[in-house]
Amino acid sequence: MFEKFTEKARRVVFFARYEASQFGSPYIETEHLLLGLLREDKALSNRFLGPPGAPEAIRREIEQHTTIREKIHTSVDLPLSNENKRVLAYAAEEAEQLSHHHIGTEHLLLGLLREEKCFAAKVLHDHDVHFDRVREELRGFPHEPPESQERARQHSFRAQVSRDFVHAVGQLQHLVGREDELERLICILCRRTRKNPVLVGEPGVGKKTIIGGLVQRIAHGVVPTVLAGKPVLALNLSPLGDIERDSAWLRNFQTALPSEGAIFFVEDLHTPANAVSGKGSLHIEDILKPSLIRGKIQCISTATPTGYANSIENHGWLEQYFQAVDVAPATEAAAIHVLLGIKDEFEKFHGVTYTEDALTYAVYYASCCIRGRALPGKAVDVIDEAGAGLGTRHSVLPEEITELQKRIKFIVHRMEGAIANHELEKARFYADEERKERENLRSLREKYKLDETVSNTVTREHIENIVSRWTGASITSIRNVLANSKKSHP
Repeated sequence: MFEKFTEKARRVVFFARYEASQFGSPYIETEHLLLGLLREDKALSNRFLGPPGAPEAIRREIEQHTTIREKIHTSVDLPLSNENKRVLAYAAEEAEQLSHHHIGTEHLLLGLLREEKCFAAKVLHDHDVHFDRVREELRGFPHEPPESQERARQHSFRAQVSRDFVHAVGQLQHLVGREDELERLICILCRRTRKNPVLVGEPGVGKKTIIGGLVQRIAHGVVPTVLAGKPVLALNLSPLGDIERDSAWLRNFQTALPSEGAIFFVEDLHTPANAVSGKGSLHIEDILKPSLIRGKIQCISTATPTGYANSIENHGWLEQYFQAVDVAPATEAAAIHVLLGIKDEFEKFHGVTYTEDALTYAVYYASCCIRGRALPGKAVDVIDEAGAGLGTRHSVLPEEITELQKRIKFIVHRMEGAIANHELEKARFYADEERKERENLRSLREKYKLDETVSNTVTREHIENIVSRWTGASITSIRNVLANSKKSHP
């Protein structure tokens, strides 16, 4: 099974077995493999985890979620969980797809990320390590094989000015509606000419969410062949200095930026005042112009209607190479549909539930009382803050209770995974663990005299309080504004 594994990869599996025995686990789980990976390959963890203290933070997180039992002697041969067996199979597939003749630590990392529902993948996602970004970076800049200094320099430069779209904008929100705009975006990207789309719409209409929908489509393989596997990278030029005087930087940009058919996202490219630095600096559109005209790069941009009109007037060449996609503000009915579609994500994040009435009135009040942003964005902001306010109020619990709740959630997830994998003995083991921990939780709640009947449901009243706080108007006043609005637009 381990014939093609590098020596480092074999040691990772050895350390995973050791970690499992120290936790008293009867199985080698994915989190044990992750700990083995962090223990064995410091260079890999430094490359993808970022801050130097991340490995220690990951170990603490795993320890907090795990019930540590009596240690198992290291001579006992512990079996791999079914999840880990799939991880090793995925690692072999990734090595083959990357045309590598060995299975190394980097492939084990990809295997963990591909087993999306496992605990190790969740921990890695929480630390901003995502499958598409890791695979793309390994494809262009392998972990083990030696590279020329020039290629390494170009890769380092590219990393300075571009980041994976998901990594740059944060967790993607599920795209609800906007199917027409997304299909148009995909169609333009597949064109031969003017294949650079610009999404034109007021702040809050969901331009970045549409691009996120494209990223998810590519990840799931639901795109035309010409877009299959293409990374979407966000360009970030603002931290750089006065590049007009730095011709070497421009040469680096021209040689390093074109990257394996990547699609680049440049926010507010169509904004004439969007300079890289201060007085005397070049504008972003001037920097990109040569590569765009020669077709060396493909871009997606966003703009407000006013900004887009000004850019066409002042930089007419943009209209020759970009195709506008109008993104109109959502109607109230469409915005309610969006909130209903994404509410599960916010409920899970904040630990609350939203009534349908709360979502409906979030749209109504946002529409008539909040200025400066369009629907559905400003309604999403309202329910987000309402959930944060209520979730924070309910989250002020003694630390030992919150840690025990996390552990129970983790054990239940393990039990459900074992049932799905038909590992009945393992499922029974975790069912017993859940019963013990729930009994401990009941004892702690009695100790701290906590009332379990307190509601954590976001209602219309919570929405009204948020809107009142934002606008500075009384609840009575905003109710009157809404009533008058409904009379004017029945």
